[in-house]
Amino acid sequence: MELRTLEYFVAVAEEGSFTKGAARCHIVQPAISQQIQGLERELGERLFERLPRCVALTPGGRALLPYARECLAVAAKASAEFAARAGLLSGELNLGTVAGMQATFLPKVMGTYNRRHPGVAVRLTDGTSAPLLHRVVTGQLDAAVIAAPPELPAGISARTVLADTIVAVLATGTELAGKAKLTFDDICRQPVITYNTESGLWPLISAAFEAKGMALNVRHASNDVPLQVALAAERIGVALSAGSDPALIGPPGVTVVPLRPAIHYKKILVWRKTPTISAPLRALLEIEADRGHRAVEP
Repeated sequence: MELRTLEYFVAVAEEGSFTKGAARCHIVQPAISQQIQGLERELGERLFERLPRCVALTPGGRALLPYARECLAVAAKASAEFAARAGLLSGELNLGTVAGMQATFLPKVMGTYNRRHPGVAVRLTDGTSAPLLHRVVTGQLDAAVIAAPPELPAGISARTVLADTIVAVLATGTELAGKAKLTFDDICRQPVITYNTESGLWPLISAAFEAKGMALNVRHASNDVPLQVALAAERIGVALSAGSDPALIGPPGVTVVPLRPAIHYKKILVWRKTPTISAPLRALLEIEADRGHRAVEP
């Protein structure tokens, strides 16, 4: 069982197509089909169901996929480690991030990373906190920046990279927009625009109100903060948004007001605790640590 054959298998599985898998691996389709057939003969079991317009993993294929990914990841880490020992870091860094990070530390950290390690291919994946955390746990991502959940899974390390608060966004000229701070009572009397249940911020916001025995009247739920702001400008309701989001920097027609009490939250960088951290990830952690942040998990 060769690594290249496993690479072909993973490509076809993830693309759902022999043709797309071949294009991803830069080989012709008959060649990748032949390699997969050879792997099936070696394992004594079919790995794919050939459907009219796509392929689907068989039970055997689903069983093989995590092992194939792990083998490829370990081989890539070994290659990167020895490249680093020779003085030239290479390989891949798969990093996930939630939205709204363009005005934070992340671009500068990645700029420093690129200048120091131009041989590393950085693959950025955006998404919401829970799916990104799951992909770190399963090894599909090396690390991710997410909203800190109430509790982290076992085997995950984390470092705080941003401390922030939730703020209210209201149409300028409304009565509440003239207040210095808004209470939870003020918010509960209004239609609310905020994050949906896929966001890591929604559990924190809802829990803060539930702790006071209050329930939010959520009328519009979206993880798109510019859309939240636009809806607030149309006087549809009060938006509860992340205070550090770039969409809140000088938008026309709205006023940003702090909450009392404040709803604090953190964005954290998470990665798996493993005996050996890959050289590309280790380099990222070293650059991020230079910013003086404190680890919240050992």
